[in-house]
Amino acid sequence: MKYSVLVVDDDRYVNEYVAETVSRSGFAVEVAYSGEEAILKLRNKSCDIVLTDLKMDGMDGIALLDHIKRVNPDIAVVLMTAYGSVEKAVSAIKKGAHDFLLKPVTPDTVEHVLKRISETIRLKAENEMMRQDIAAKFQSMVGKSSQMREVFELIQSVAVARSTIMVTGDSGTGKEMVARAIHYCSNRKDRPFIKLNCAALPETLVEAELFGYEKGAFTDAKKTRRGRFELAHEGTLLLDEISEMPLNLQSKLLRVLQEREFERVGSSETISVDVRLIATSNRNLKEYSAAGRFREDLFYRLNVIPIHLPPLREKPEDIPLLIDHFIVRYATENGKEIKGISPAALSLMVKYPWPGNVRELENMIERAVVTTSSDLLTESDFPVDISLGDIAYVGGGLKVPMKLEEGSKYLILKTLEKFNGNKTRAAEALGVSTRTIRNKLAEYAETESKEQESHADLN
Repeated sequence: MKYSVLVVDDDRYVNEYVAETVSRSGFAVEVAYSGEEAILKLRNKSCDIVLTDLKMDGMDGIALLDHIKRVNPDIAVVLMTAYGSVEKAVSAIKKGAHDFLLKPVTPDTVEHVLKRISETIRLKAENEMMRQDIAAKFQSMVGKSSQMREVFELIQSVAVARSTIMVTGDSGTGKEMVARAIHYCSNRKDRPFIKLNCAALPETLVEAELFGYEKGAFTDAKKTRRGRFELAHEGTLLLDEISEMPLNLQSKLLRVLQEREFERVGSSETISVDVRLIATSNRNLKEYSAAGRFREDLFYRLNVIPIHLPPLREKPEDIPLLIDHFIVRYATENGKEIKGISPAALSLMVKYPWPGNVRELENMIERAVVTTSSDLLTESDFPVDISLGDIAYVGGGLKVPMKLEEGSKYLILKTLEKFNGNKTRAAEALGVSTRTIRNKLAEYAETESKEQESHADLN
């Protein structure tokens, strides 16, 4: 991206010289020959950086700085000053100026300062985009069920606290999303949010990832590296799937929670940190503790504020809201116009048990939106698992116990019904050949014919 710079100096020679330097450094440049002219230009067209002389007739650089910071504090202001005014320039830094340059300015100095400011602007924009992305993900926590209303209330009430939080729930229920929501609703939202998945790393690497290590601490330690606790200083650290943390590290984690200090691997220097810890688990840690697989004292230290996310099958009233939300999101992302979902398809979705919870639902809606050729999602846009899940879990005509052949017949007929009698698609969905489908249908027809003949003979 090409950032824009407004050069302000009442000396035309200096103005043109600096403007040429700025342009050659790869920036879009505008010029103004007074503070008053600069204000007029900024009213019509904003810019990223203002490079202004300190001493000018009329409005000087300090007055211009004050005006810019009132109107648009995001504009970076750099003052150019002679040696005799350095003290005044330093005081301007305290008022919000980004930097100052000593006259006569050199091209290298101008380019260096502008490139540094550009990097700051870029990082700030990326952070803002990340925050917006997190906000969008937080909005994905859609629900009107009493369980989800309780979760929303808990997030708001505990976000400002420093206490450790334990988020539990099945895989795909949105535990990490809750952790991020807590962080971005807290007074730590402008500080780091750092994550470590305890199940994703070999046991030998978890300690080094958590606490960092000194150069030479082990064979591959080519340089000193900060761990997740240091990186999360004054922010939030999410320990995902905490149940998978090795037992020998659990005592060290307990110490950090109690004393808020630790040592890097290979170092005796104690490091103090201010970190808000959030842990997640899809397992019952109380049972893990009883079985000796998780320290009981650590469990109670983590479980200060518990938040439990119910599985999707326990809150079917949230499913239509989630479906609408995901349809809008993925239709927008993929440039498609989708009106919604048919009543028959929605009925199947509500009845399906969703073993993968919200994550499974989201993935299924995204796939349907991308692959459909219609403006309305119907049963044919979803895998046969949805229909079979409806049969297997809700009843749908199957009775348990029943003969295997009866169950097979029911599945074949229901699958054919789903695909409007298309034997090829039904065979693909069931993982059998089309010939098998034809043979089975012929068999069913023959059996039905014999039953009718038998019934006629009895009459």
